[in-house]
Amino acid sequence: MRILVTGAAGFIGFHLIKALLQTSSSDKEYAIVGIDNINDYYDVALKNDRLEILSKHALEHTFTFIKLDLADREAMSTLFADNKFDVVINLAAQAGVRYSLDNPDAYIDSNVVGFLNVLEGCRRNHVKHLLYASSSSVYGMNVKQPFSTEDNVDFPISLYAATKKSNELMAHSYSHLYNIPTTGLRFFTVYGPYGRPDMAYFSFTKKILNGDTIDVFNNGELQRDFTYIDDVIAGIIRIIDKTPSPQQSEITTATAPYKIYNIGNNRPVTLRRFISAIETACGKKAKENLLPMQPGDVPITYADISELQEDIGFMPKTTIEEGIEKFVAWYKDYYL
Repeated sequence: MRILVTGAAGFIGFHLIKALLQTSSSDKEYAIVGIDNINDYYDVALKNDRLEILSKHALEHTFTFIKLDLADREAMSTLFADNKFDVVINLAAQAGVRYSLDNPDAYIDSNVVGFLNVLEGCRRNHVKHLLYASSSSVYGMNVKQPFSTEDNVDFPISLYAATKKSNELMAHSYSHLYNIPTTGLRFFTVYGPYGRPDMAYFSFTKKILNGDTIDVFNNGELQRDFTYIDDVIAGIIRIIDKTPSPQQSEITTATAPYKIYNIGNNRPVTLRRFISAIETACGKKAKENLLPMQPGDVPITYADISELQEDIGFMPKTTIEEGIEKFVAWYKDYYL
């Protein structure tokens, strides 16, 4: 099976490619092309180290990395035409809610223009299944809990969330018009080793170990559906073979091979428990600076994963304490 993974040097992309290559066998052999523009939104050295780990598989002709920007229409067109992918997994995106307040252009270029180029590549080269990263951010400040894929998500509170909602709408139109099977994945606060340095668990660990003060928003009363990376990857790999069939919703006659899933832990954790887990793993107490809620942030994320459980048997196994312990062990080994 020939697979394109965009965002190959990113957190989820790296772990997905590594897992696919480790599970590749004579029964199900994966030939993977990974692309990434390796931008400097966060430490490029970390991205290069992820690629270095994957590079050993290049000698076995199972993994090829190409530095490429999704927004480069001609290069993307050539990539698709040359490789004839069976499956595309689009994980490349400009990430971060707060960063979108200061750099909106980056989100339109990568998340909207780039995603259009992915859709066009799938359309013109008969890709059998497109999986793409959406986000729990699309739920905004919805009051109903847990968040269900049946809920209305027409009220984003950040540009990042708006671009992810636009991806879902664009995917539906291409599924309907061109019969391209598409599956959107609404990720809920993914964390773990080799994670993104801009995420709270990463910066908290660094500051607690250094004896620095951490900023605790909303006085620590936020809740997040933290989802450990290994659980997320297990879900994605199962979804690859779960190609959606044409279907309609209850409010439209439009038919499309289109599906959206929540990928979360289904057990929201308070910021207080989260910080406590990091303190325990670090063996140090945190110094805290209590702050109000930040613009674009939400008080709680909570995933309804019943549909994913029913369709692929998805069941996260990792508690926040177990996951944070593994992350902090990696952090100490990598940085200290």
